[in-house]
Amino acid sequence: MHEHAHLTRSAAFASIGVAVVLLGLKGWAAWSTGSTAMLGSLADTTLDLVASVATLLGVWIAAQPADDKHRFGHGKAEAIAAMFQIVLISISALAIASRAVEEFLAGSRVESATSGIAVSGVAIALTLGLVAWQRHVVRKTGSIAIQTDSVHYQSDLLLNVAVIVALVLDQYAGLKGADPLFGLGIAAWLGWGAWNASQDVFDQLMDHEWPQEKKDRFLQVLARHPDITGVHDMRTRTSGNRDFVQFHVWVDPEMTVREAHRVMDELEHRLAAEFPDTEILIHPDPEGLVDEAGAAGVDVLPPIRVSLD
Repeated sequence: MHEHAHLTRSAAFASIGVAVVLLGLKGWAAWSTGSTAMLGSLADTTLDLVASVATLLGVWIAAQPADDKHRFGHGKAEAIAAMFQIVLISISALAIASRAVEEFLAGSRVESATSGIAVSGVAIALTLGLVAWQRHVVRKTGSIAIQTDSVHYQSDLLLNVAVIVALVLDQYAGLKGADPLFGLGIAAWLGWGAWNASQDVFDQLMDHEWPQEKKDRFLQVLARHPDITGVHDMRTRTSGNRDFVQFHVWVDPEMTVREAHRVMDELEHRLAAEFPDTEILIHPDPEGLVDEAGAAGVDVLPPIRVSLD
């Protein structure tokens, strides 16, 4: 958990640092060129900074250990921070689209493309470095807040390339309207990115079940234990970088409490080796006993039993 917190905070601070540098550069470039595409890039970077601060706050809260009022930990703070970013991205996309339409109808042209192209080149270099670090952190921690922030910055790469193309076409190729049209394309790209990023966030906030293939792997581990004959009422969810699962298992009704406890410990040990950072809650039932109605009472344990011993 300490390493997880250190990595996520480092990624958040790196994001803030890059956003501050680019905010100053793009502010100057937008003022000197009058480019709608550059203005859209500036608006996006401004929201990047706000979102990065929210990400830092989210990962800091999520790293706090469980307490008496939050027995399942604070992992959902990351999902809340990610949702805040998505809202900001959506607002940015709408604002850029509105500005692009106005500039297209007015027939405005950019004044000087050189500074805008140079700034966009610097932005691409800085963003590539940041995205590389964010991907490393996501691989190590699974942080949904950093992942959402990284998705946004990956879209910034295309955004900055689009700004360069728009400036070149508008000023050097003489294509009137290229700049606002690219600005409109940037807005659509941001909106699409926000929609895609929202899916994982909603899944965490709504306690969505694990993907079926992950649940199947979990059940395969259970199936290897010779002392359980069935599994039912299995429930799963994810919060931040931690998974949670609870389920009922059938055991020999003649088994003593001590023996049943030993079996549960063995199951937890085997599952922890395959599924680290997972909190597991197991309820033993006498074989054949079903207290749950409907699908919850159906045995989901694979039929093949292979002992690990």
